[in-house]
Amino acid sequence: MKILYLIKFGEIALKKGNRAFFERKLRDNIVKKLSLSPDSVIMRNGRFYVRVDEKDAEKTETGLSQVFGIVGFSRASEAPKEWDRIQQEALKTVADIRKNHDGKSFKVNSRRTDKSFPKDSFQIASELGGLILDNYTDLKVDVKNPEWSLNVEIREKAFLYGLERKGPGGLPVGTAGKGLLLLSGGIDSPVAGYLMSKRGINLSAVHFHTPPYTSDEALEKVAALCSLLSQWNIGLKLYTVPFTDLQLKINKSVPRDKTTLHTRACMMKTAEYIANKTTNGCLITGESLSQVASQTMQSIHYTNSAVSLPVFRPLIGFDKEDIIAIAHKIESFEISVKPFDDCCALFSPEHPSVRPDLNETIEEFKNIPGILEEIKKCAENSEIRKY
Repeated sequence: MKILYLIKFGEIALKKGNRAFFERKLRDNIVKKLSLSPDSVIMRNGRFYVRVDEKDAEKTETGLSQVFGIVGFSRASEAPKEWDRIQQEALKTVADIRKNHDGKSFKVNSRRTDKSFPKDSFQIASELGGLILDNYTDLKVDVKNPEWSLNVEIREKAFLYGLERKGPGGLPVGTAGKGLLLLSGGIDSPVAGYLMSKRGINLSAVHFHTPPYTSDEALEKVAALCSLLSQWNIGLKLYTVPFTDLQLKINKSVPRDKTTLHTRACMMKTAEYIANKTTNGCLITGESLSQVASQTMQSIHYTNSAVSLPVFRPLIGFDKEDIIAIAHKIESFEISVKPFDDCCALFSPEHPSVRPDLNETIEEFKNIPGILEEIKKCAENSEIRKY
């Protein structure tokens, strides 16, 4: 038996001349996420329709809830645009709703895209509401705060559906280009990646690994985060950079209070090298203003000066509690708080510089022996994993 899902999108509808591009990308992402044949996903008049086998219903609903660009979806039934058939299907749909919902107040929402249908939206809602009341004497209408709704859309056919699940919203992954996420393994960077995927960025990630100072467990934690993010990003590529030699060089060559700052600059330059080689158009970090010493205004100014690509920081104005709330929502928090340090904690000074002078710090970086060659070497020796 086949189940029909009606899928709604939101922001895409505002794209005017570019709307077709966004719709095609969303369709492609649904096909890829659900492992369907392209002809299983149909778009008509501002809606997508997907038919799947009933045995695949749970997998389908989980998948649709993770596709950016979707604002809502429902199991739906369809009927010819004949009033008696619509009434029959309405009662069947209400019976299905009541199997999963014991609410006693309801509302009928109707939308008539096909203006040739003889009843207008108000008549459709009123008459179907009356039909439901005639058949279910324990129910009552509440147009302001109903406990559940019957939805009817008159399009090329009549589509009826009840309980609607929310989608994640945003824009389809890939519509805003490609970006490289600096993924530390902490709480912040996975959330930053999630938020940029939601704005249409197709993510890859780069992680800096410093054995033996950081453990294999730390790398496994990052792998788990990549696997999680790939569910939202519909696939993800991770570049693991061997960073030990470079970080030791920094530690020996710069003032103690600047080690973290110059380490961040090297990470940015290494990430930019990889991004340029892999057609990623931006870098993404989990920085939040003044959360730590390397994230003050002056410190960010310096690390920005190390690269020419745009750097997106979606968490820049977030409180830590805001970030943690999203981490819980996307189920990354429990992974991120596992007690395996990343390289950012390595050689961290007790009293780091928080207001570095830009020109002075740039000169310090230039004076690190062979620094640019070491950055290139790190980038070219990175390992690639696909999720």
